[in-house]
Amino acid sequence: MTRGPLLRPEPAGRAFTELLTPPDWAAVFGRAGPLELELGSGAGGFALAYAALHPEVNYVAIEWRKKYAREVEHQARTRGRSNLRVVEADARAVVPRLFAPASLAAIHFQFPDPWWKRSHQKRQLLSLEFATLLFTLLAPGGLFDLRTDVEDRGRAMLDTLEAVGLTNPLGRGAFHPSDPEEPVSSRERRYLASGEPVYRARLRKSPLVHTPAAGGPSVSPA
Repeated sequence: MTRGPLLRPEPAGRAFTELLTPPDWAAVFGRAGPLELELGSGAGGFALAYAALHPEVNYVAIEWRKKYAREVEHQARTRGRSNLRVVEADARAVVPRLFAPASLAAIHFQFPDPWWKRSHQKRQLLSLEFATLLFTLLAPGGLFDLRTDVEDRGRAMLDTLEAVGLTNPLGRGAFHPSDPEEPVSSRERRYLASGEPVYRARLRKSPLVHTPAAGGPSVSPA
């Protein structure tokens, strides 16, 4: 029995994986707009719904699993989601090259694999180093949208995100209630239907933080 979608022949977003510097995203989308990134879009339920609900947003979804990335790209074209681009790649490899400092209005990171085995811990995407990079890519006032079904991983990720400078408006280590106005992925929909918990957080980068154009630390005006 086949699991997941069939593998479509054409890689998703191949041109983006070959870039060494960030593209002009306004030119890519054919218009200016808030640029948002999803790390690990999976089957694409959230990306497709979010792009439909927020047509003003230029949305980039990165997914390393070929079947899912190519299917989401196909669905985006089929449904006329011209504000959604899919990149089939390892986020750790392409994110530093595709996005400039302070260019992202939001980052979405939902239901990452918890990597239970100690020997697999290095595969976790949200390391302190990568979280620091993501912090620099967020614009002042930018949002980090986190969701997981594993409480321990959620708390560990909150610790990491708060350590690099993101602010939790409900207090350090606090999870957030669901937002009925936001779309949910097919995975989250199953949890909501079954009553299983989902741990959410909506962290912000301070609107006063200045991110330098290249390298160097971020500073807040006195």
